[in-house]
Amino acid sequence: MPLVQSSAAVHTTTVLDRTELAPGVVVIGLHAPDLVAVTRPGHFVMAIPPSGERASVALGVYEAEGERASFMLAVVGSRTRELADVAPGERVEFFGPLGNGFDLSQGHKNVAIVAGGVGIASVLLAAQALVAGGARVRLYYGARTKALLADADKFEQAGCAVHCATDDGSLGFSGFITDLFAKTEDRPDLVLACGPSPMLRAVCKIAMQMNIQAQLSLEETFACGVGACWGCVIPVERGSAQAPRFPMLSTDGNRGDPVYARICREGPVFWAHELRW
Repeated sequence: MPLVQSSAAVHTTTVLDRTELAPGVVVIGLHAPDLVAVTRPGHFVMAIPPSGERASVALGVYEAEGERASFMLAVVGSRTRELADVAPGERVEFFGPLGNGFDLSQGHKNVAIVAGGVGIASVLLAAQALVAGGARVRLYYGARTKALLADADKFEQAGCAVHCATDDGSLGFSGFITDLFAKTEDRPDLVLACGPSPMLRAVCKIAMQMNIQAQLSLEETFACGVGACWGCVIPVERGSAQAPRFPMLSTDGNRGDPVYARICREGPVFWAHELRW
């Protein structure tokens, strides 16, 4: 997908609302009209914990409408705990939007979105944009238990058909969401996905078997978020538009020979068929 010019900036914002959707899953709403104006589906930000004593955290932009943007996060350590504990009225700083998001420019009309856990946070804007453009959108949403299927109703309100799966069988299909997706007889013409790496690899395999295009938003722990540290690389084919362009990258060799792209800079969204996992 084409790389876009960054419009990232440092934002100091006020927390508008805080909602705990499930144990350890929190949505933070912020007054951020400048961010809303430039955010595209699949963008993320680097959020700075309020104390300033811990490294920033990469968070996908979940909602972006009017003057409010939000981020969904799972509490997995001290940095995310500090961010999750902010209260309305407190100030938060972040840098963004960052990365290259989903390419929705090709006018696909039958789209399947596969999301696992808090990977759901990276695909709501894409779902809303696709429905607004006249596409039929189906969400395949999986989590470990019913309690962790957070905010599925937002996708229904946006006009998506929602299909759920839980590892323990507490709601919907019993098993992995990729197993449910693989059973579909309604072949989409595009797949978008975000979630844990094993899920994304499975989506990639299924899409190849169906001979359809897929865009994967890769989850990673970013150190810098801007491509400076090269700590989040993944191999992509040399001929990809997302292959980094540096003097040390030779133009010799076969198109399929891999080079390393930075998930935070050239991604986080990549065409599945260009990845060389």
